Amino acid sequence: MRITLPLLKMWNLQTALAILGTLCLTSISGYKNGKVEKSCESMMPEHHSQPNTTASPYTLTVNARKFSPGDNIRVALSGSEHFEGFLIQARDATNPDGPAIGSFTLVDPEISQRLTCNSIEGSAVSHTSNAKKTEIQVIWKAPSNAPPTVQFLATVLAHYKIFWLKLPGPVISQGDVTPAPSQSTTIMSTNSASTSILPQPFTSEGCGVSKSCLIDPVSCNPSVDTNCFFLSYSTLDQTVSFELSGPAEGYVSFALSKDKWMGDDDTYLCINDEGRVSVEAAYTAGRTYPEVSSKSVLTDVGWRVSDGVIQCKFSRSIYTPQDPVRFSLNNSYYLFVAHGTAEYGMIHRHMRQPLISSHHQIITGPPEILTGSRSPLLMKYHGALMLIAWMLAGSTGKLMAAYFKPDWPEQTLFGQKIWFQVHRMLMSLTVFLTAVAFVFPFVYRGKWSTRAGVHPYLGCTVMILAFCQPIMAAFRPAPDSSRRWIFNWLHWGVGNAAEIIAVVSMFFGIRQQSLLLPYPWTTGVLSAFVVWTIVLKLVLKLHKHNVITKGSGKEDELPVLSDTSEDVSWDTKFRVAVLAVFVLGNSAFCISLLASIGDI
Repeated sequence: MRITLPLLKMWNLQTALAILGTLCLTSISGYKNGKVEKSCESMMPEHHSQPNTTASPYTLTVNARKFSPGDNIRVALSGSEHFEGFLIQARDATNPDGPAIGSFTLVDPEISQRLTCNSIEGSAVSHTSNAKKTEIQVIWKAPSNAPPTVQFLATVLAHYKIFWLKLPGPVISQGDVTPAPSQSTTIMSTNSASTSILPQPFTSEGCGVSKSCLIDPVSCNPSVDTNCFFLSYSTLDQTVSFELSGPAEGYVSFALSKDKWMGDDDTYLCINDEGRVSVEAAYTAGRTYPEVSSKSVLTDVGWRVSDGVIQCKFSRSIYTPQDPVRFSLNNSYYLFVAHGTAEYGMIHRHMRQPLISSHHQIITGPPEILTGSRSPLLMKYHGALMLIAWMLAGSTGKLMAAYFKPDWPEQTLFGQKIWFQVHRMLMSLTVFLTAVAFVFPFVYRGKWSTRAGVHPYLGCTVMILAFCQPIMAAFRPAPDSSRRWIFNWLHWGVGNAAEIIAVVSMFFGIRQQSLLLPYPWTTGVLSAFVVWTIVLKLVLKLHKHNVITKGSGKEDELPVLSDTSEDVSWDTKFRVAVLAVFVLGNSAFCISLLASIGDI
């Protein structure tokens, strides 16, 4: 048996959570309106916090201990303290993890509602709002196929983060059947891992000797360095133990992945909830919020929060048949480590670049200190060069050809008109930067990216169009040729198509997982750049068609474009002023996006 984990580090991965369990009263699921059918099986609130293990101030009572099919049993949930939410079910007393049975009738529809669990209408009852209450009563009707003994279970939410899970209620029985003993202890130990507070921080001592470690920065020690990201794992018999540590406001996590992409991964989350850490196993399907498992596969759970650093440990078996979505630890995976902020149960998405490490055999391989190469730095270069090429060089070069041909007619630059030389140099730079940037994703991936959506197709189109421009220019007809108009239209059309597709590709590119920039801020910056470019080009277009001109200075005359050299000089100055504003604005937008790339 062996497991190899090529480690891939992903910083500040933006994810969010739902906390599910396998206990008995559907948790409040974060819904104030009590529509919590998705928690029917587990009865666990999706509040990514652990259930309260102290004595509960709430009790379930019934008005009868014996029943027959078709009987109505009054069930009351009450407490010495207020509660905001609840979920009540009846289940087979010998199988408290089984489905809800029977159906409920409401006593007060204003504060309670029926839910459909296990395809049985009214088989559970929950709150209608988060209004405070101290008692709720409902009527349970025994079904014709009721088991010999039935137990009522309730999840009670005192407040968003404070709840008791699957509180055991009375056991009622049919005829002369002896009621089964309370299953509260069994329920808790089956569905939630016992946790402890770590007495001291993790240490890098023993890395490469008794455990394998991924450390960033290299050689940092989590016991003394609050900026150290640390993951270790060691194997004993059929169990693998993990230690995870890192500075974060909300959570640290890691995921086992079968490839270099986030999605369809076995994920483990350590979430700081107001000083208490919940440790959860989850699954990510695509680039979506992790779905926390309702099956408990983690043991020996511990946590610690100090100086802004979240630390947690846990163990899990190599094989987890009770939770088939968990990956077997007898295979080879990539490892993603993430951290971020969490507010109101949602992890904000600020994804960082991955650190790719070497393969390592966890079960049979010797302990190692794992390091990696920052190959995704190539994707930073790719994004930066494309932004410079099309937000600065390309857009400015096209502007020169479109609006500056009349200017400086008697002056030359290296033997050619000024506008032409500037246009040619900027567009050549655009093609060069595009070509260099085009290579980086292939070097990084090593193959065609099948999971990057439409972005690589748009990029290839831009590359082809960009290369067509200098080829067409090299074979263009003379200015007085009868075929010159064909070149003019093709050159204009291909250039505009390349610029438009490049901008569209940038919108898709900033959301690529390998270069995921902060959203929606960077999308707003890019949108503002597009609007800015259109507005200034419109100003030059209006000036070109004499809509914007220098006035004559006489009140009884309309502004017209004069033929005097003074007015021609004014037109040139106007265009140069717009060009300067255009370049400065584009530079500001480009620098903002480059700064975002530098931060990831």
